Amino acid sequence: MKKNLLISIWFTLATTVLLGIIYPLVVTGIAQVIFPKQANGELIKSGDKLVGSHLIGQPFTQPGYFWSRPSAAGNAGYDPTASSGSNLGPTSKALQDRVTASVQQLQPTNPNTPIPADLATTSGSGLDPDISPASAEFQIPRVAKERGMSEQDVRAAVARHTKGRQFGFLGEARVNVLDLNLDLDAAHPMH
Repeated sequence: MKKNLLISIWFTLATTVLLGIIYPLVVTGIAQVIFPKQANGELIKSGDKLVGSHLIGQPFTQPGYFWSRPSAAGNAGYDPTASSGSNLGPTSKALQDRVTASVQQLQPTNPNTPIPADLATTSGSGLDPDISPASAEFQIPRVAKERGMSEQDVRAAVARHTKGRQFGFLGEARVNVLDLNLDLDAAHPMH
């Protein structure tokens, strides 16, 4: 009995050190060498200032910027420490009210144009940094007008930032909102 107890304690300590300390350090070290950008969160800097990450969405509310998907992560949204969807089902009154409010906010910005679903619904994580090309297209008239740019120039910026399916067949085409907005700020700053 005493021998089994000692073996259990030593096995617990050995696996804790091996799997709880050594293994994570080795994997982190390998990731830092092979994929340093990804391992460090794909951070985006503007000059010396950290402005965000390619992996985490941000709220944009000014009319001269492309807007991200709504977020259910945290009370105010876009909280990376509270990543999650709303868990509201299609019959939920709260979900219906939130989607209706999003549609009422979006419709006047491009009347008589169908609103893409991802502009009125949250993603599973609540932190999706991307929108669909259709969502970017929907926002082009508003952004062009607010920035004093032609719709053609804004459309060209969207095209530069549109990524296709990964490996040609995984996922959907997407536009990273932060990258696009930073590009527009660099090329045609808002007054």
